[in-house]
Amino acid sequence: MGEDMRVFVAIDLPDHVRAEIETLQSALPTGRRVPEENLHLTLNFLGEQTEDAIEEAHQALSTVNAPAFDLQLASVGSFGTRSPQVIFAEVSQCPDLLELETRTTRSLRTSGLEFQKRRFRPHVTIARLPKFLSAFELDRVRDCLAEHAAFRGSQFRVTGFQLYRSILRPQAAVHEPLASYPLRNI
Repeated sequence: MGEDMRVFVAIDLPDHVRAEIETLQSALPTGRRVPEENLHLTLNFLGEQTEDAIEEAHQALSTVNAPAFDLQLASVGSFGTRSPQVIFAEVSQCPDLLELETRTTRSLRTSGLEFQKRRFRPHVTIARLPKFLSAFELDRVRDCLAEHAAFRGSQFRVTGFQLYRSILRPQAAVHEPLASYPLRNI
């Protein structure tokens, strides 16, 4: 019996968008930057799953029928009420992206897969901040966010999505693609 795997469904980013995010990351005054190869837009986080459940997820995701679409990162924000914990690039409003997330969620639920449903807020995590920031560091982070609020990434075409396995390591997680699912061209 194999051990459970931590898995998620995501959209991969093209190299030119990763480069734009790296430029944003280099402006951050503190925090642990997400490695360039780990930058992605999560559609569904499935958590720890058995091999059988992952096979079920794969079968379900293979039935998702949705069109390819254009996407753009726009603005920088943070999660964390009093002190920001995560810095992210937001995604411009995109009904096709919301529809894709609805379809992947529905297909996974129909297959009987159990996973925590979170409100979908499309974003790309670019850095994680320490739990405790000094007032000075906090001011620098807030200044940086304000300075980059008008960030606009290049538009890019989303032609598919992936099922990933996440292997947690002390330095950073390693994301290993398990399967890819094409979107239909319109």
